Amino acid sequence: MTSDSSAAASGNPEAANPPETPFHDLDHYIALPRISGLTLSPDGQRLVTSVATLNTESTEYTTALWELDPSGNVPARRLTRSAKGESGAAFAGDGSLLFTSARPDSKPAEDQPAKALWELPAAGGEARVVIARTGGISSVLTAKGSTDSFVKAPVLPGSTDEESDAGMRAGRQDNKVAAILHSGYPVRFWDSDLGPEQPRIFAVEADATAGGRAGNGRPGTTEEETARKLRNVGGDTGEGLRETATVVSPDGKTIITGMNKPLAKGDMRTMLVRINTVTGARTVLLDEDGMDFRPGPISWDNSTVVVVSERHSTAAEAPVERLNLLPVAGGELQPVASSWDRWPQPHAWTLDDSALLVTADDGGRSPVFSVSIQGGEVTRVTGDDAAYTDVVVSNDGGTAYAVRSSYLLPPEVVRIDLASGETTRLPAPAERPTIPGRLEEVETRAADGSRIRAWLALPNDAGGSAPAPLLLWIHGGPLGSWNAWTWRWNPWLMTAQGYAVLLPDPALSTGYGQDFIQRGWGEWGENPFTDLMTITDEVERRPDIDETRTAAMGGSFGGYMANWVAGHTDRFDAVVTHASLWALDQFGPTTDAAFFWEKEMTPERARLNSPHLHVENIRTPMLVIHGDKDYRVPIGEGLRLWYELLSKSALAADENGDTEHRFLYYPNENHWILTPQHAKLWYSVVLGFLSEYVLGKSVDLPKELGI
Repeated sequence: MTSDSSAAASGNPEAANPPETPFHDLDHYIALPRISGLTLSPDGQRLVTSVATLNTESTEYTTALWELDPSGNVPARRLTRSAKGESGAAFAGDGSLLFTSARPDSKPAEDQPAKALWELPAAGGEARVVIARTGGISSVLTAKGSTDSFVKAPVLPGSTDEESDAGMRAGRQDNKVAAILHSGYPVRFWDSDLGPEQPRIFAVEADATAGGRAGNGRPGTTEEETARKLRNVGGDTGEGLRETATVVSPDGKTIITGMNKPLAKGDMRTMLVRINTVTGARTVLLDEDGMDFRPGPISWDNSTVVVVSERHSTAAEAPVERLNLLPVAGGELQPVASSWDRWPQPHAWTLDDSALLVTADDGGRSPVFSVSIQGGEVTRVTGDDAAYTDVVVSNDGGTAYAVRSSYLLPPEVVRIDLASGETTRLPAPAERPTIPGRLEEVETRAADGSRIRAWLALPNDAGGSAPAPLLLWIHGGPLGSWNAWTWRWNPWLMTAQGYAVLLPDPALSTGYGQDFIQRGWGEWGENPFTDLMTITDEVERRPDIDETRTAAMGGSFGGYMANWVAGHTDRFDAVVTHASLWALDQFGPTTDAAFFWEKEMTPERARLNSPHLHVENIRTPMLVIHGDKDYRVPIGEGLRLWYELLSKSALAADENGDTEHRFLYYPNENHWILTPQHAKLWYSVVLGFLSEYVLGKSVDLPKELGI
């Protein structure tokens, strides 16, 4: 790569001609609004979603709340506009909208911003602070059929009340103490250092001691507002609520939550616990060796909770997820749709409590399904090729709303007719961008007869005398599927540059049944690898694909697989590996959740499947990308990969220290590259690397790299 790239690859906003689509210019692309989340008001008349947009400096995304008209007749309306943004919106039973924000007037101290709990009244008007505390508010929970509301918030375990908590935090900050003393495991999660604070559940209640008046000493309050306080309803849960799901019954009297239980030798499992929100009494509902339990929604009659059970994996058996029902009062776990071979994500009960609305990966899609409570029949509701999330049921009983996306459209809010499955896109805060290409579905058969399918994104002009160079993209997980829009690995940025992008689901992918997962379990270098090569062979036979110009790319497990590919074939002209596993014996004890690894990969299997043992066979130029704050795949993997490429690969550094390999290092990014300008640099460097080794063209590196 040189220092002279095209406007499209560098994202130069001063290009002589405007881009054909947002995908032809990285500045336009990173500026596209991004929709996520959905909440519906109790009367069914208001939908609220979150929209992330670039700030004025284009250095970070700020999230605002927007209201959508469920009937689809009124344009979307922006509700909030603070520079700090808003998140975690949830409607309370009285129709007010609760959310969290670190707006300047919610700071407990000028030098210590924290997210406060805010409220937009149902009758309209300005947002006002409900609760502001030094430790902040993590998330909001509301009851569907009452005015009760709850929050999760972090506390220092040595504190006795809010005042002592604030004092201890101030002491740590004033003395610049960041040290954390641990006595358990884990100590990190994805990109976060765990501790010393611990999550707790609080009820948000009127504060009689404040004379019924609000204020809390915060701007934005009036004499008519009721002051609020927090009441701990879960007691001292230690680290138990860390990264667990929590649901509230419609009447607000019961909370069902997952709770982590520490076990011997650094292991853990997740129990299911009931909390009485009036008395604070805790009852363990489910606790079983080798099982985790995750709560779904509670029925409208408050009697039954949906439970997703997950059987722990072993070296021989992949995990298994199943849908169940459990009486809130306690009792036996009742399997639902036990013969349905998909991994369910329950979202909502129908209003008569006769069925559940569930999403699940399914053949490269993630539709909405209806699961009958009595017979367990599973009926597909949505019939398109999209993936659905955030499904909520309207109070008319026949309508649901959801966020929908696919490789042809970014997330958008839709209305679903539950009887017909017909979907209607609601007036949105952002228009659909023009896609620079076309999407096809391809498939073939593995040697064992298993069906292997993929999405293939193609430039519009691919074919004839201009076959497209091919990029094989390998998904992470590995328990996942290429089925929904992604901003981080977006194939249309590549088709805009003339590439075709193959998005296959090899062995271990979800949406094809438990046997398809099992056929790759613990043997990553076997069926997952051969599946990828088989589907690539199939696509390269097409006349619109140039099989002489190809590259393989992947992140996380996909990065592992890219490393494995590089050590086992030289068929590709370039390999891009992001946040990738390299030396499995090193990775296992250093990842943030080593207990999973301990169950799944024996030392022998780690040796047989470790890419680093094949470094001498690597004769393909590799671009290594890693963030220092990645705790899931620690930076040691990237550092060792980089050193061993330079010292041991067939393209090792020469006598002058020169190499064809490259290492893009982010000191302050994690498993994902989240900040806009860093994402732009990611695509710029990747496109430049591919241009050099796949297309044979030197292009400019972004000037921000200082090269």
